[in-house]
Amino acid sequence: MITGLGVGGAELQLYELVRRSRHDCEVAALYNAGEVAGMISEAGVPVHDLGMRSNTEPSVLYRLRSLMRSGGFDAVHTHLYRSCVYGRPAARLAGVPVVVATEHSIGQTHLERRRMTTGVRLLYLASERFGDTTVAVSDTVAERLRRWGVPARRIRVVPNGVDFDRVTFDPVARRRTRAELGLSERERVIGVLGRLDPNKRFDLLIEAAAPLLDEHTRVVLVGDGPDRQRLERIAHEHGVSDRVLFAGQRSDVAAVLSSFDLFVACSKQETFGLSVLEALANGLVALYTTCPALEGVDTDRAVEVEGTPERLRAALRDELEAQRPRAQVEQLRTLYGMEAVTERLDSLYEHLLARRGGSSSQTGRAGDLTTGPTTTGVHR
Repeated sequence: MITGLGVGGAELQLYELVRRSRHDCEVAALYNAGEVAGMISEAGVPVHDLGMRSNTEPSVLYRLRSLMRSGGFDAVHTHLYRSCVYGRPAARLAGVPVVVATEHSIGQTHLERRRMTTGVRLLYLASERFGDTTVAVSDTVAERLRRWGVPARRIRVVPNGVDFDRVTFDPVARRRTRAELGLSERERVIGVLGRLDPNKRFDLLIEAAAPLLDEHTRVVLVGDGPDRQRLERIAHEHGVSDRVLFAGQRSDVAAVLSSFDLFVACSKQETFGLSVLEALANGLVALYTTCPALEGVDTDRAVEVEGTPERLRAALRDELEAQRPRAQVEQLRTLYGMEAVTERLDSLYEHLLARRGGSSSQTGRAGDLTTGPTTTGVHR
């Protein structure tokens, strides 16, 4: 299950996982069965759109329960806050033997762009009691879950995975994408990829890069979101509106990354840092302010930078002058390859099912499933 299936990091993770799993899978979305729903369907995985119209819609709980019971699922795996809140109790009502959740986005002060109020925390913890295990995508997320009150014994760390082949550098796609964006091969492109949200601090990049931009150097922001108008205004205030390109939302990640010459991630807080890993997999040098996934990884291809305009500007200047060629960080494939991550999750389902005394052939029954506005990956 997942809250929605528009283009986003958790949504694309779900797509990669269900198409690689050695188990039969179905996916349920609470609402917004967008572009990723089509990708999942094309991969041969059924998608159920529950059509929620508001964040509080208790009747969805009963629809989920019915879906889960009729499907005879051995396991339900929920992704994102609302999916967890609705999906875990629904799975228990449906009699599903194994209930797993993945927590992608617990920040220091926000959970999936919602402020961590007492009510949000208590609702999350209440639904957690209906599950068997919560998967944290990094040690950082695991520690935050423990501080929230989730028992350590119920937490497993399984990182997000990267499809290294999907995001590999493509020179043909580089030329095509640059032509689509009105960029020449002579231009040096500082690129970012992600939702235009204040937490991503793209305003910091614009301010830092502004003095370095000229007719041969551009900033390209790929993504959309509520911060776009403010960022456009900031570019105008710094006199670089013609050198900062807002490319909008795109799903061709490999082509977009291939069109960049340098990648920047300047979030205030992160729970994993998937976009940085994808940029490195594309062969780019990445400047970043925080990236839990790189803790313990020894590479000069990823440069941690203090989150101030002056420090970021200095790092940008150094890399633009160095013009380092593309290169791979082989350690990342071992740590975060999608095949290895999928294997760990598949094995977790089997371990939990065996602990319940069942097997895939023995537990073909599941009860009704009810939940609220979310999308779920359901394994059977």
